[in-house]
Amino acid sequence: THYGRVCPIETPEGPNIGLINSLSVYAQTNEYGFLETPYRRVIDGVVSDEIHYLSAIEEGNYVIAQANTNLSEEGAFVDDLVTCRSKGESSLFSRDQVDYMDVSTQQVVSVGASLIPFLEHDDANRALMGANMQRQ
Repeated sequence: THYGRVCPIETPEGPNIGLINSLSVYAQTNEYGFLETPYRRVIDGVVSDEIHYLSAIEEGNYVIAQANTNLSEEGAFVDDLVTCRSKGESSLFSRDQVDYMDVSTQQVVSVGASLIPFLEHDDANRALMGANMQRQ
């Protein structure tokens, strides 16, 4: 999966579309050249500040909650069921089943795309044009 590793929006228009990609905001490469993205560790339903970088292969073994999930003051999940992704599918999981949580809602997109206000409400073509204008 490219989630949190390669920006799904920022790519050139024209014949090179999809051939040139941009890294997501928090993505990094490991010693083997694989792209990794950060996740916060969840222990017994409580989100810690411990950050682990996972590759796409490692990510498939875990249940990962979204960054905008409701948390209490102590960092525990408020809801009994949490929207998570596991093995490429989104579903509801018990808070005790969650292994990791996204670091930020912005970790999916590149720096240029993250500067577009209300990106989640924009048409895809407008977002593409806006991200490309940020690069100029």
